[in-house]
Amino acid sequence: MSGSRLYLDHNATAPLLPEAREAMIEAMALQGNPSSVHAEGRAARAVVSRAREVVAGLTGVPASQVTFTSGATEAANHVLTPDYRMGRAPVRVSRLLVSAVEHPAVLAGGRFPADCVHVLGVDANGRLDLHALEQALSEHDQSTGQLMLALQYANNETGVIQPVREAAERVRAHQGLMVVDAVQAPGRLPVSLSGLGADFLILSAHKMGGPKGAGALVSAGETLMPAPLVKGGGQEKGHRCGTENLPAIAGFGAAAASAVAALDRVQETATLRDRMEHEMREAAPDIVIHGDGAERLANTTFFSLPGLKAETAQIAFDMEGVAVSAGSACSSGKIGESHVLAAMGADAALGAIRVSLSNLQTAEDIDAFVDVFRRINGRRMERRAAQAAA
Repeated sequence: MSGSRLYLDHNATAPLLPEAREAMIEAMALQGNPSSVHAEGRAARAVVSRAREVVAGLTGVPASQVTFTSGATEAANHVLTPDYRMGRAPVRVSRLLVSAVEHPAVLAGGRFPADCVHVLGVDANGRLDLHALEQALSEHDQSTGQLMLALQYANNETGVIQPVREAAERVRAHQGLMVVDAVQAPGRLPVSLSGLGADFLILSAHKMGGPKGAGALVSAGETLMPAPLVKGGGQEKGHRCGTENLPAIAGFGAAAASAVAALDRVQETATLRDRMEHEMREAAPDIVIHGDGAERLANTTFFSLPGLKAETAQIAFDMEGVAVSAGSACSSGKIGESHVLAAMGADAALGAIRVSLSNLQTAEDIDAFVDVFRRINGRRMERRAAQAAA
């Protein structure tokens, strides 16, 4: 709890960690351009190199396989392209598969033409339909080029964890490429590129307590790489040109180091989340918690209350001093139903509220949230009783 406000929207963005802020302040004091060869430039370059080592360590790869970007959306647009190179030889990727519950940055298909993007269905919990994946893989004509699957590790709205390893094994059997959106995972799940069977991982700094405006594309090697999205002076080995955002990268590195340590507190977060859901169910037996039949991130609850629109509930929580989301923050302020709920076969028109905890949340925070939930639900029940009596 911060003052009179309770922030429970960490899947949208995690507050900047003190160690990330300190690293950024120190980086701001450096004068040099990381590409310069003089002492000032070398000092700046050392900051980028240290951060790259830490991010690489988070994902279990050599530092040379981390490309810094301006965020996860840029990384997605970088890697989701038909144009690759194996050394100097061009490699064509002719078809992109995505699940129906992907983040909009992935669901849009990046640089693939729309008719080359195929959306795969999910079950009622929002998990990828592996049979649909197998069928799509079997139907692919490899003479037209390679196939790529882009799949999130954990959904940003429901927290549902996808069968990434199983999907990767199927993709590998068909000589395809596997891209994993791991944005929601650091600090909540182990993030190993090889363990997931991925060719590429997408990361975002601000989801793990780093600054907004920094992300990374992590690759399984340096030989097969996508055509650059941002061209120019040759920074990041030519994969992502433009002078590096030194303070943001420094903060990213500090946050990545903290994400590794945060894994030790996942069970504590899960215990708090489970208690919160138990008390919510006691107060509102008709509550629908989306994805609760599947393995989820320990910090995430995505729920609907029949008869109460998510936007209305979000405003009510905000007025009570609690920050939650009505779906994904990337869609806030836009009129439209949740594509995640629609894909799961849920009532997308009603919407849902997402509560996403930090790993430092306390029992007192949960008590405070449940108290507000009970008041909002009580008003809902009063309205329903009045409507029934009318």
